[in-house]
Amino acid sequence: LHIQEGREADYVIEIKTADGQNPVFDEGLFTESCTIFKVTTGLHESNPDAYTPKLISIGPYHKNNPKLRSMEKYKLHYRQRFLRRKERIDLESCIRELEELQDEALKCYDDIDQHFNNGSSRKFVEMLLLDGCFVVEYIREFCKMVPEGEDKIIKAAWMEVLVDRDLLLLENQLPFFILAKLHEMTTDHDVPFIEMVKYNFATSLPKVTPKFIKKTDGNAKEVKHLLQVIHVCCCPPGMNASLTGNASNKLKNGEKSFNWPLQLSWSNKKQQIEDDDDIWHDRMRCATELGEAGIEFSKAGKIYRRLNKDNEEDCISLFDIKYDKELIEIPCFEVVDSTETVLRNLIAYEQHSIDVHHKYFTDYVILMDRLINSDKDVKLFRLKGIIRNRIGDDNEAASIFNRLGEGVIPSTQFYYKEACKKVVEHCEKPWSERKASFWHNYFNGPWVGLSTAAAVILLSLTVMQTVLTFISTL
Repeated sequence: LHIQEGREADYVIEIKTADGQNPVFDEGLFTESCTIFKVTTGLHESNPDAYTPKLISIGPYHKNNPKLRSMEKYKLHYRQRFLRRKERIDLESCIRELEELQDEALKCYDDIDQHFNNGSSRKFVEMLLLDGCFVVEYIREFCKMVPEGEDKIIKAAWMEVLVDRDLLLLENQLPFFILAKLHEMTTDHDVPFIEMVKYNFATSLPKVTPKFIKKTDGNAKEVKHLLQVIHVCCCPPGMNASLTGNASNKLKNGEKSFNWPLQLSWSNKKQQIEDDDDIWHDRMRCATELGEAGIEFSKAGKIYRRLNKDNEEDCISLFDIKYDKELIEIPCFEVVDSTETVLRNLIAYEQHSIDVHHKYFTDYVILMDRLINSDKDVKLFRLKGIIRNRIGDDNEAASIFNRLGEGVIPSTQFYYKEACKKVVEHCEKPWSERKASFWHNYFNGPWVGLSTAAAVILLSLTVMQTVLTFISTL
């Protein structure tokens, strides 16, 4: 099978309905302004709990979940605090302000009619206000911006952990311009709300990149929601534009999207890897097998529990995995109870967003799923300082990465393609394959290794004894 050059665009154009309309661009099937999505079935089925709030609902999707109603009283307390911040602010004036943004906010949600039937726009705006006041005031609490003489409303540490988790779920978001508007209406300082968000949620990530967080700017009109703020803080700056340009040029020039390899001999393996972008996925080995093939691992960067002046210039991101001269360098990261949930929702955001041109978390998880096959791989990374396993069980840590790839569609511009290609080329050299086979057969485990060593020593002693006996007879 071979796709001719220049046929991709023709193929898309030819997908039409009987009346000549192109469903790919049907406004009823796809709304470009939708930014807060319902997670697809493929992702949701792999771990439904990772996309479902445990304590608080924000927005329409989980509003009617009876398990979350106990937090409604906390929302009312936060709204009361919000209304006390300015003398001329009351409930009706806030609703009037948000009504002006209602139409734009409705466009952000997927299939909103099933949550607010019969044109109940008033209820939708009331929800935006109640949930928005909670989010704004909760984040202000974290930033120690509580009104003078008042205490925190949520004091229990376990509640804070669950609220932080729930506020980063893709299905549990409000449009960021709603939050920014509420903040602007009642703020008495010039700190942008986006800065407060970054410092509140930065340490929820497996690895923080202080320099990226410090230098990430954002216009409230361009930011979609809280989850996107964290996503942008993680991504290496300046990469999306160049990758988008490359993709656009390839499509315009009609370049091949894939090419089936026709020759499988060793002499053609290098060309085969270059022609097929996806070949690495089947050939990339796990960490312990790569070690048997002579590849070493080392950690890069540090893990930070907080942001301060001592680490603000660190620019090593979670995605800076590099390969050079039989050494794979992987940024260290932390595995905690919330790791799977945070990564899953960042991946879901990438998978649903057509304007996220490079899917860093998707590519990262796919690569780590290949490197981590079992608890042996986690142990190797842990001993190298690459993984800080806070959940204790190496088997469970391995299972997290093995589950994360379920239902995920790989990126068409795989971020680690060049590094993986070099690793595969190294491992498929005859000498590397023999070396890996030798280590696997004779040193796979302590007892096998001891048996092999004992056999070598016994053979050496036998040879020495034979030589000495022969010499003594001369």
